[in-house]
Amino acid sequence: MSEMKITDSNVIRFHLQVLYGISVKNFEKKKGRLICSGAKVFGVPLENVARKYIPEFGLVPCFLVDACSFLLDRICTVGLFRKPGSLHRIRVLRAKLNHGEESLSTALPYDVATLIKQFCRELPEPLFPSELHVALLKAQALSNLQDRMAALQLLSCLLPAKNSSCLHYLLDFLHKVSQRCSDNLMTSTNLATVFVPCLLPPPNKTEMSEGRLELRVLVLCNFVECPHLFGVIPKAVLDSMEYFMNIHHLRDAFKKKGNQKRHSLKVKRYVKTVSLVQGKPKVSPTASLPTQSSMSGDGPKLKRSLGLRTFPNIQLFRTCMPNAEQDFIPAADVLEYFNTPDKTSVLTAIERLQLTNWRRRSSP
Repeated sequence: MSEMKITDSNVIRFHLQVLYGISVKNFEKKKGRLICSGAKVFGVPLENVARKYIPEFGLVPCFLVDACSFLLDRICTVGLFRKPGSLHRIRVLRAKLNHGEESLSTALPYDVATLIKQFCRELPEPLFPSELHVALLKAQALSNLQDRMAALQLLSCLLPAKNSSCLHYLLDFLHKVSQRCSDNLMTSTNLATVFVPCLLPPPNKTEMSEGRLELRVLVLCNFVECPHLFGVIPKAVLDSMEYFMNIHHLRDAFKKKGNQKRHSLKVKRYVKTVSLVQGKPKVSPTASLPTQSSMSGDGPKLKRSLGLRTFPNIQLFRTCMPNAEQDFIPAADVLEYFNTPDKTSVLTAIERLQLTNWRRRSSP
């Protein structure tokens, strides 16, 4: 079983699955290449459109900001977004906007409203990603109103940042339009019906049935009526995120500590092995024997003789002495014997060094 990474989107998916039985796969899109298309507005990805930062919403396309601001001053227009504009005037406006010309100040409200719908409909990918459509319809089909709104709110938090900013701004504007429905006759249901082909387009004929289309309209209607909940993570989910993050960091800390311990053990074993290999004498030593006392007999007792490991083979010195068949001669006598001027030393320089080191280590 694969381990869940502790991210905002994964925790939200976890809540949707456990609380409402709605499963949402990870639909992170590959970053598309930026297309240098000049000032083109229609039919290009959101990342290629000129955008401006709006404090409450984020980066929003400049055309959408200008068009909505223009219509806010004419919000009482009857049938706004329902009545179409002139095709000829709209074609001229599109050409000017694609060339970077400012042309909305002299346009008619119906033409600008139609341009907003065309802008949303002609995006290469819908503002509501197709991977979320099934989950949105399942959330809308929940019987409990509170669960329905909570599930829709969580699903809105899974949108990519560029989609979320644009949708949040548009839904907030449509909410303001619906609040003047006594003047413009455009309720939230009417606005949702008009914008379903632009924001939640059915992918096939099966999804165009009357029941499925009604669910899509209701999804948009809920978002238009409650734009303040769009993209807002509930406090309960935030608390659970903090809990998961604390558990995750604690577990990582234990893992890291355990890895450091294992690594230190490996280093110690490696150093010990290298020291033994480097300290290994050329002539294999005999088995180490415990030293009962120091050379003088009055020194402290040692558990192990440290000099015998580096002292050359005893048989080597027995063969170098004239009385090799006799008992073992102490090391001090051996040195005196070889240091006498009338004796010719047969020990090599290396063997003398080994002998001298042994005397220094073994002397009290």
